[in-house]
Amino acid sequence: MRGDPVLRVFRCNLHVHTCLSPCGDLDMHPGAIVEEAVLKGLDVIGVSDHNASENVGFVMNAARGKPLTVIPGMEVTTREEVHVLVLLEDLPTLSLLQQYVYDRLEGLNNEEVFGLQPIVTEDGDVEGFNQRLLIGATTIPLEELVEKVHGLGGLAIPAHIDRPGFGVIGQLGFVPPGVPFDALEVSWRLGIRGGREKYPELSGYPFITSSDAHFIDDIAKACTPMMLSEPTLPEIRRALKGEGGRFVMEDAC
Repeated sequence: MRGDPVLRVFRCNLHVHTCLSPCGDLDMHPGAIVEEAVLKGLDVIGVSDHNASENVGFVMNAARGKPLTVIPGMEVTTREEVHVLVLLEDLPTLSLLQQYVYDRLEGLNNEEVFGLQPIVTEDGDVEGFNQRLLIGATTIPLEELVEKVHGLGGLAIPAHIDRPGFGVIGQLGFVPPGVPFDALEVSWRLGIRGGREKYPELSGYPFITSSDAHFIDDIAKACTPMMLSEPTLPEIRRALKGEGGRFVMEDAC
């Protein structure tokens, strides 16, 4: 007879950019991200570039054999210019989301204005440059994006809701009650406890905090401790729902 799974605390930073994001530092290449995350004692990171995912697999490759789990993801900008952190279970599913996003993302990047968008392998080799306007907004309505993500078995979390720019509250003035978000993210400067104090009306939502790292030194500025049996997306989902002894620990890492 099998016993109950052993639960332990995993230090999760679910919002990390690579150099592919136009606002990401060029030092944020896959190998450096993994090295820094391991050095700082993180157990789980989510890789979530702006409207793109070409570097995710390379970060996962760089983490092989190391005590770090990489969750595939993306930070999608909706039609309303709301940033939504999307986390998915595997790369094939992420590729489906990527095509859906690219079909609804217009414009070309201006490297002199917005910066380079390099695709870099785990060995540090530059494979090419993404020429799309990744810093732009898609034509995807917020509610449609959440429905699409859930259809792919993923999690949809409005990013940095306390920021006036690109946060759901800053863009819309409120968190739309009819949209089934899986959690809400507050920035590392505010933290979960600060978020609870600032937004008591949002007590029905699970909160996470992340570094939203665009620079190497920012990777472990924040994390969300979670009680899990293993570092997987299904376990994170259970923690957000408070199921089976899994939960989000709202104290700082």
